[in-house]
Amino acid sequence: MALTTFAAVTSSVLSLGLLTVVQAPFEHAFRARNGAHLAVQFDGSKVTAAQAAATAHAAGVTEAAGPYPVAAALDTTIGTDCSEKDRAGHDNGPVTVTTRPDLGSTSGMDQLALTRGRWPTSPDEIAVPWQHYATDCFGDSVVFSSLPGKPSFKVVGFAGSVTDSATGFVTADGFARLTAAGATSDEQMLYRFAEAGSAADIATDKQAVAAAAPAGSVEAGQSYLTAEQQATGNAKAYVPFLIAFGILGLFMSVLIISIVVSGAVASGIRRIGILKSLGFTPSQVARAYTAQAVIPATFGLVLGTVFGNLLAVPILDGATKQLGAAGAAGATIPLWVSAAVPLGTLLIVGVTALIPALRAGRMPTVRALVVGRAPKAGGGRAAQRLASRLPLPRAVSLGLAQPFARPARAVLVGAAVLFGVVSVTFAVGLETGFNKYLDASTSGFNVASEFVEPTADVGVPWGRYGPDDPRTPHLDAAGVAAALAGIPGTKAAFGWGDSGATMVGAPPGGEPPKVFTVTGDFSWTHLELLSGRWYSAPGEAVVGDKLASAVGIHVGDDVAVVQQNRQLSLKVVGINFDTNQGDYTVMTDAATFTAAGLTPHIDLFNVELADNVNGSDWSTSAAAALTPLNASVRPSSGGGKNIIVITMGALVATLTLMMIAVAALGVLSTVVQDTRERVHDLGILKALGMTPKQTVAMVLTSVSLTGLIAGLIGVPLGVAVEKATLTPMGNAIGRHLPPSVSHTYTAGLLVPLLAGGIVIALLGALLPAGRAARSRTATALRTE
Repeated sequence: MALTTFAAVTSSVLSLGLLTVVQAPFEHAFRARNGAHLAVQFDGSKVTAAQAAATAHAAGVTEAAGPYPVAAALDTTIGTDCSEKDRAGHDNGPVTVTTRPDLGSTSGMDQLALTRGRWPTSPDEIAVPWQHYATDCFGDSVVFSSLPGKPSFKVVGFAGSVTDSATGFVTADGFARLTAAGATSDEQMLYRFAEAGSAADIATDKQAVAAAAPAGSVEAGQSYLTAEQQATGNAKAYVPFLIAFGILGLFMSVLIISIVVSGAVASGIRRIGILKSLGFTPSQVARAYTAQAVIPATFGLVLGTVFGNLLAVPILDGATKQLGAAGAAGATIPLWVSAAVPLGTLLIVGVTALIPALRAGRMPTVRALVVGRAPKAGGGRAAQRLASRLPLPRAVSLGLAQPFARPARAVLVGAAVLFGVVSVTFAVGLETGFNKYLDASTSGFNVASEFVEPTADVGVPWGRYGPDDPRTPHLDAAGVAAALAGIPGTKAAFGWGDSGATMVGAPPGGEPPKVFTVTGDFSWTHLELLSGRWYSAPGEAVVGDKLASAVGIHVGDDVAVVQQNRQLSLKVVGINFDTNQGDYTVMTDAATFTAAGLTPHIDLFNVELADNVNGSDWSTSAAAALTPLNASVRPSSGGGKNIIVITMGALVATLTLMMIAVAALGVLSTVVQDTRERVHDLGILKALGMTPKQTVAMVLTSVSLTGLIAGLIGVPLGVAVEKATLTPMGNAIGRHLPPSVSHTYTAGLLVPLLAGGIVIALLGALLPAGRAARSRTATALRTE
């Protein structure tokens, strides 16, 4: 009982705690700062400020603010005045800049929060979120490197919007500096709607706003749900499977307590009679038997609560940093969760134990003193006669008929095994899905026998200076491709790199989008498409799933990318799962950039070697051809690791082992009770010549049929639970899982799982079977 309540409370505390803790800081900040449901960016060349303001009367809008001037996705670098010289001049990623009449206003929509420093007061000052600038360089400058004038601003404050409506805040004069230096000024409106609880609601709201504006003027729309997912996604991914384990554990607790307390009452009837004859009242007897369940369950409750809180610490670490210090400070499971879950579980345990305990208390004293332990005459006789006709050893046929002598008890055994099989099937599916997700998310551009990189990059951290930094070396794509084709043993190769471009309309907060330019055939890497096809003509692109979900991109849409303040329109022809190079990605052919007058960057070549080719020998041959091109060979280090997925796998394995142990203990308790009641029958069978091995076979067989039936029912249920859990886990991190990840069960997995019920039943019955085999015949015959 302690183990099963431990498992149930651990899962429940962790799941409810994560859901509460991760969600609460964002909801609190969103409510306190009157966050916008939707921030829409209008093309400044197609709409006037008055036309943008008129959309405040669009259908469903309850409140609006703006228009505010905005310059989206401007590339920046850390100023050379940074005191940390290792960071000075480094790429700082894109920043979306805006200005408002009162940046520090504590009223109105989307109130900005200042976490360090002060608000800008002069045209050469700026405030940015702490995630968008090196904290060691606070007080130094940020340079808008993509603008012709390369204006520089001093970072005087760390501040941000709860929904990441912008990531840079300047005065009106400061914004004028940007536009004078070449930045394009658009218009931004902020909205709250009557219906905005789901992505579908937001999509409908965005369409209403677009219908109220000039045609084609809406460039982008940033939903608060995207900001929420960025802040809470990883931790919320734990919740679906923890809820499933919590429910399974709770049901298992109720079942095991019923088995144990009912067994204690059934096996202690004579003791109950003695207690009553000594003066114990019915309520005292009921309390005594209830305490037998509640005391060990309480021990499990306490341990489960402590363990659930301890497990939450690494999972919650960093989950609320997106919301600043106030959110991070609350990253512990609330006290009410740690109190409500164990108290609620204790109530369920107490009620479950009280039912058979009351039956014991109401039992008449005389009946309790004279009742015997033997089964009722005729119980299961028909089943025994049928089993005896089977061509099986007599010990086996006796065992097969035994469940029919105590059908209610057989149902309890089956239920315990059923929950165990459901847990195992569910866990195997999750673990398989986790492993496939890990393979898919750490492959992509990481698949290669060997890599070829610029010689200047050897031993240098990846992306040290940023793609547009003049210190970043790039490969001669045509030269390297030709050299690789001429090296014996090269089977295939393709080159790729971060172009330094960004996508217009991508979420300003969180991870910046990356636009990869690719040359060559990469089909051998088995990158997966979720919809559409791979690009095959100039002007086509494939967008990553998470970016497509965040922005609402579909196959057939057009997206605009900007490189060094030059814009290019791309037709989306496919949505891919993962490139292993970030969450927000766009892929296009390098020739598309070249044709548009933009600069494709090729930073790495992935090389696949022919079968039976030695990598060391190939590298030696390749060095001679690649050295004149300032390129070098780097061996593949294999896929990376996703600590979130690994942690989930370890947690699932731990909870599953506990569930299996609990299920086996439920079988053990029932079989012990059964063998105790049949000890006289066992003595007779031994006197008639039954050997210890036959006794073991009989006892084990008595649970095998029940285990088989439970396995046949439990496996489909476990599959259904896994299917209902894996998709919400993907949704929590903003991903749609491909078939290679979601289709986890194969015949090779299902067939052994079907036998899982028998295995769990045998594990539980093994100990009492051995005890029955070792019992002495004379002792058994003397037992009444």
